Amino acid sequence: MWKYNKQSGFTLVELAIVLVIIGLLLGGVLKGQEMIENGKIKNLQNDVKGVTAAYYAYRDRYNALPGDDPKAAARWSASPAHMAVATSTGDGVVGTADGWNLCAATAATTENCSFMQDLRLAGLITGAATPADPINAYGGVIRVVQNTITTAKYGAVVGLNLCFTNLPAKAAEAVDAGFDDGDPTVGNVRAAVDTTNHTPLAVFSGTAYTDPNTYTVCKLL
Repeated sequence: MWKYNKQSGFTLVELAIVLVIIGLLLGGVLKGQEMIENGKIKNLQNDVKGVTAAYYAYRDRYNALPGDDPKAAARWSASPAHMAVATSTGDGVVGTADGWNLCAATAATTENCSFMQDLRLAGLITGAATPADPINAYGGVIRVVQNTITTAKYGAVVGLNLCFTNLPAKAAEAVDAGFDDGDPTVGNVRAAVDTTNHTPLAVFSGTAYTDPNTYTVCKLL
């Protein structure tokens, strides 16, 4: 007489349960990723609001622009000292026109680097009281640039711009739509396609935010 080995396996009900569990896990992961992304975008929007509010508060308090304040060095002569730059003349222009300068913690070579340090020394934004660029939620920098270029292809409005670099398309569009019209080429928020921390004054952005591009987004202060 032949003997057959009885092989055990999953029933359809068991397979269905496993598939449901996998679906729930995947849904939870995707929802978690969406929440993280939304949190980063919210942080960006809060940074825009926070630095903008600090900028106007500084102007009201000291009757000068942060970075272009000729009295800043004397006001904060004690440690941590204001890292004075020779061009802080109070001429109403923050830094070299169209200058996109690396701002390090060890030195303030231009007024646009002193901009963040002045706000920190005044207690208007958080962070160590150095000229270093703040870092945004996507690992890019937060930096100001004084734009005098009027050609439409440039990603910043004429005037003093607050810029955020290395933003993916979804985040860039959300910032633009949150403070302007969602169009990278017009309005008070402009954008340029970038590679890491790229100047917004060099690259045309196109007419829409598209993946997999990253962007430098600038808002007129």
